Amino acid sequence: MTTPSASEAAVQAARALLAAESVGVLSTISVHRPGFPYGSVTPYALSARGEPLLLLSRLAAHTKNLLADPRASLFVGDRSAAEDPQAGARVSLLGHVSPLPAADEPDGRSRYLTVWPRAANYLALGDFSFWRLEVEEARLIAGFGEIRWLDGAALRG
Repeated sequence: MTTPSASEAAVQAARALLAAESVGVLSTISVHRPGFPYGSVTPYALSARGEPLLLLSRLAAHTKNLLADPRASLFVGDRSAAEDPQAGARVSLLGHVSPLPAADEPDGRSRYLTVWPRAANYLALGDFSFWRLEVEEARLIAGFGEIRWLDGAALRG
């Protein structure tokens, strides 16, 4: 059995964290206050490729921000480390957020509703749609001294 390299282990740790959690902080570039970051708590699920799927309302500030500039970051932290957040694993995903293509919608819907079954109520309103974060790079902090940048393509693997 081959031992994974430090880089492979970091990718595996980031994937495991993203799979274990389901809520992050989505940061977009504000249109209300141009140039300022705007953060909002955002539930997510993972696509078949491991990309975060988001269910966003057209009325939300983050959606308006993304329509103006699709660059975004999703921060996900280990909620089991609430008593000592500095000791817990965390990852910041950087990339572009875009509407989920129609061909991917059935699978995305199924995956999202598996994690967030109550989201069916939001979908019934007709104002919400699925978006995905295409990760270009990620910053993983997996513990003290275990900090590294990861390529987005490696996370999708």
